[in-house]
Amino acid sequence: MEKNKKSVLSRLRSSRIFRVMFGRKLIVVCSVMLVVMFLLAIFAPLAAPYDPNKDDLYNVLKGSTAEHLLGTDSNGRDVLSRIIYGGRISFTVGVVAVVISSVIGMALGLISGVIGGAVDTVIMRVMDAMMAVPMLILALFLGAILGQGLGNVCLAIGISMVPGYARITRGQVLTVRNADYVTAGKLCGGSWVRNTIVHVFPNCLSANIVTMTSSLGGAILAEANLSFLGMGISPPTASWGAMVSGGYKYLSTQPIIAIAPGVAIIIVVLCFNMVGDALRDALDPKLRGTLGKGRKREKQSRKGRDRYA
Repeated sequence: MEKNKKSVLSRLRSSRIFRVMFGRKLIVVCSVMLVVMFLLAIFAPLAAPYDPNKDDLYNVLKGSTAEHLLGTDSNGRDVLSRIIYGGRISFTVGVVAVVISSVIGMALGLISGVIGGAVDTVIMRVMDAMMAVPMLILALFLGAILGQGLGNVCLAIGISMVPGYARITRGQVLTVRNADYVTAGKLCGGSWVRNTIVHVFPNCLSANIVTMTSSLGGAILAEANLSFLGMGISPPTASWGAMVSGGYKYLSTQPIIAIAPGVAIIIVVLCFNMVGDALRDALDPKLRGTLGKGRKREKQSRKGRDRYA
């Protein structure tokens, strides 16, 4: 059993994807921070010292103390507890919105790229019209129609991110659909549906996986923006954007109320973007990023090849 575990670990460490993905200390730190914040959000009832929605009018706008490490807000609620519980909302919105947008977007991209013709034209023009509107404005418009609430916020953000997945998937389909193995599948009698699912779709996943990782941070930031503008999660539910919106009034007297959730948003979004960049490097070496030592090693190996050529 131990030998099998060691062999699995050795294979994982020797794989190129694992080496490129975690070959930079910055990516390892970002991954650990995301895991810690995700676990805190899952086990919020155990990690949070207080009830995030319980008012305590005797401890209104208190500073950092031993009982309240990050102080209290205007209703006497513990800021640290609300940040921990707010992570649940942010991660839920990020994951659900990305799932909604990726499923719809990849389906539209596959249909558009495989069928082509008038269907392709109609779908892409609709996507172009959606992309002409900034994502936040489109999410605000959809949020105003759907209303507040966690489900409506996820749906509004998810729909606003659909065009990106549709265009990426369509581009991948146009590159792959005339490949030899797709043609061989057609000659063997496979229907266009089977060829699309078996041969075309798997070759479109790598680019979309990278986009999904990067979109998680964008979805969390969009939820924070909507909550800050009053179109997001309904109070008194803890949300990082709503906490910033309610705390900016006290920047001169109790700035930590707005700064602490703002820092949490920055950390999560930055970590997701860093991990997405590393995942892009691992899945597609041609798009190798500039962070860390990966590019330096590539240049050194290229110089070595030129020297002995």
